[in-house]
Amino acid sequence: MPISYKKNLNNKVAVVTGGAGVLGSYFAQALSECNVKVAILDLNKNAADEVAKKITTKGGSAIGIKANVLEIDSLKEAEQIVTRELGTCDILINGAGGNHPRGTTDEEYLTEKNFDQKNEIMTFFDLDKSGVEFVFNLNFIGTLLPTQVFCEKMVRRENGVVINISSMAAFCPLTKIPAYSGAKAAVSNFTQWLAVHFSKVGIRVNAIAPGFFLTNQNRTLLTNEDGSYTDRAKKIIGQTPMERFGKPEELLGTLLWLADNESSGFVTGTVIPVDGGFNAYSGV
Repeated sequence: MPISYKKNLNNKVAVVTGGAGVLGSYFAQALSECNVKVAILDLNKNAADEVAKKITTKGGSAIGIKANVLEIDSLKEAEQIVTRELGTCDILINGAGGNHPRGTTDEEYLTEKNFDQKNEIMTFFDLDKSGVEFVFNLNFIGTLLPTQVFCEKMVRRENGVVINISSMAAFCPLTKIPAYSGAKAAVSNFTQWLAVHFSKVGIRVNAIAPGFFLTNQNRTLLTNEDGSYTDRAKKIIGQTPMERFGKPEELLGTLLWLADNESSGFVTGTVIPVDGGFNAYSGV
């Protein structure tokens, strides 16, 4: 990592929700390489501990904590552990999120043929209220609640940083995933709102909008059992000017730049695409 980040972020405390996921674990490890003390929050305590172990084995400081981003008491308990073990949070990465099959349609377009396939496919009219609520809660409420819990002490310290994780779907909704697209649009909007709201108390709020990266969440949608791309993956690659999926490490430069007050101290309220040109390309 650049020497400047190691110097400027030295001894900071970061909390990464969803920290045991593919992207979250990369975020946690990159911060640790800059001498940041990292708390990995995840529903899966064993997975969080594994990420923490990777960091501590290399000489870093990290702990895994079981936490539910939808339960305020769980988050408050996690905050107490972080404060006791590492110190007060300086950097909050709201990385928890995801989709649900009951909030997803099987087809990109509704056609008359779909009505002859009732009970065979998931159409818009079959979307399940609980599935849609799960997606909205996990992505939006799962960003709001950790921010409430971990930012209250940031107000008293100043130079706090919040980095939310948005999506390409927030800029333009993707087919099949109305709940996820709407939820991530809410995260982007909330990022801007919160940046203004926190502007007088020394907390910067920004978001990263990843393009398409292979993760545990989407791997089965984008690759076949033999590793080849699905039709949906081929459409994504065709819409991405750089003609490939992103690598998790390609998000880290943006992450560290936003986390470092010396480098991005006048940057707040932004939603930054890291997408190989996907958002800029009209298709023609």
